[in-house]
Amino acid sequence: MSWFKDNKFLVALCGGTLAGVVVLFLAGSKGAAKYEAAKADFESAAQEASTFERLPLYPKRENLDAKKKALDEYRKELESLQAAFAKFRPAEIKNVSPEDFTNRLKASNDKIRKAFEDAGTTVPDAFFCGFENYKTNLAPGNATGILGYQLSGIESLMLALAESGASELKNLHRPPLPEEQGRPFTPDASAIARPLPLEIAFQAPEKSVRPFLSAIAKSGGHYFVVRSLRVTNAKKDPPRAADAKFDKPAAAAAAPATTEAFGGFVLPGDDAKPAEAKPAETAAPAPAPADSSRILAQVLGNEELLVFLRLDLMQFLPAKKLP
Repeated sequence: MSWFKDNKFLVALCGGTLAGVVVLFLAGSKGAAKYEAAKADFESAAQEASTFERLPLYPKRENLDAKKKALDEYRKELESLQAAFAKFRPAEIKNVSPEDFTNRLKASNDKIRKAFEDAGTTVPDAFFCGFENYKTNLAPGNATGILGYQLSGIESLMLALAESGASELKNLHRPPLPEEQGRPFTPDASAIARPLPLEIAFQAPEKSVRPFLSAIAKSGGHYFVVRSLRVTNAKKDPPRAADAKFDKPAAAAAAPATTEAFGGFVLPGDDAKPAEAKPAETAAPAPAPADSSRILAQVLGNEELLVFLRLDLMQFLPAKKLP
């Protein structure tokens, strides 16, 4: 007994440690039991959900029939949509030699320049269909296929702009494609088309802008998507009277003069012959208006427009096989 009295602190420490171990054991046992119960509940619920996912729609047969019908209708709509865009999908994009692509590029550039020249449209001296960096350099051999497809779309756009009667082509910008920079193009799994961006700036009267925009929407062999459009007036100052154009009206025809005063009538009871009609006196000419050569003139509506257009030439990817 003397040892316990002499080592009270050690005895107390041991007793406290033992009590703590007992409490921790009891708490751990209780927590482990809760964990095992929760784990069992989770596994049971997960197994039940997995079973339901593998089964047809529950609980009615008509739900399954409705789902199959909806899927069939959705599949037909997708197939119809893919068929509608089939005419815009190139049959094959095949790479050619850089020399062949350069020859084709020069031929397209000459064709477009002649169309602009015939239409009286001003073109920048450096214009080369957006491929200005290939005036003196050859295109990469692994990019000539997609560049050729883009060139065909640009050619159709420029010919439509020349046909519309635009006054001036300000600029045509074509951002470089990944293939030109030595990087492959990898479409997303869900992608159905690849956008090839273009930017066009030109000046034209209003009567030319509208048919050009209509030609973009009605392009037969290419599909364009307009991303942004900005139209401003080429003249920054408001119209003035000096801008008006007046037309001179035709002179009015003079009215015939009256030759008889009374028309030869005899009043009742008058035996005498009717007096001969006296010639009417010539009336003095009316004074001319102060400004007979100026009528209403059109001041607005003949201005030219500055148009900036950002659009994408869409290259439709091969049709996807539906499950």
